[in-house]
Amino acid sequence: MSIANRLCQALFAAIALLVAHAASAEDRFITVASTTSTEQSGLFGHLLPAFEKASGIKVRVVALGTGQALDMARRGDADVVFVHDKAAEEKFVAEAYGVKRQEVMYNDFILVGPASDPAKARGRDILEGLRRVEAAQAPFVSRGDKSGTHAAELRYWKAAGVDLDAKKGPWYRDTGSGMGPALNTAASMNAYLLADRGTWLNFKNRGELVILVEGDNRLFNQYGVILVNPAKHPHVKQADGQKFIDWVVSPAGQQIIAEYKIGGEQLFFPNAAK
Repeated sequence: MSIANRLCQALFAAIALLVAHAASAEDRFITVASTTSTEQSGLFGHLLPAFEKASGIKVRVVALGTGQALDMARRGDADVVFVHDKAAEEKFVAEAYGVKRQEVMYNDFILVGPASDPAKARGRDILEGLRRVEAAQAPFVSRGDKSGTHAAELRYWKAAGVDLDAKKGPWYRDTGSGMGPALNTAASMNAYLLADRGTWLNFKNRGELVILVEGDNRLFNQYGVILVNPAKHPHVKQADGQKFIDWVVSPAGQQIIAEYKIGGEQLFFPNAAK
């Protein structure tokens, strides 16, 4: 074989190796099933570039209601879940679909509604506010999507002594949608709605909606992160998924969460190292 042929073969081998390496680098990603509030609040747009720069791992987010995100993970279609329904998360781990639940951050829920507040729901008591909405049969929009926010809303109605199965009527609108679309519906109807503060702060189409109930301790909203169990689904990217979890609860990840603000107002409060 001539020297020229040998050089050509060596060159082709080197190119093939570079292409394979580039393809491998491009293929390094994890899938995170998460709640719509982390996506629609803009948090992931702020957080993920820093993780990707630090780790070289891309993150593909599938934003769903918490219940749907956990169902997706149960099927093995995600590597990590990042959601906000503690009871559902603990059940997910207890059923061995998740390895371990770690707390990441919190914010709060708020009741928004028309500035005129026809139901006189304004105040600091979410249960009394909901009772007044139901008593007035004032328009109320529910996400109705098995999300963490929807689960919280149902808990509040129950604690308020309102039997939705018996009381639902034209005043109560189930949308089956994420937080942003539900807020759009509420704005168009001038209706009441339970929202997470993060998405509300990032929401521009408010119409006449304002915050009416906030500050009730019951409105606390905790987020957790869980690695999907590779014993259930061997294709789960365990090492890279765990790197994401370790980073998001690390001082670096927690600081970046704390730095995310809109109009000078902090949206999420890190509490992994509490």
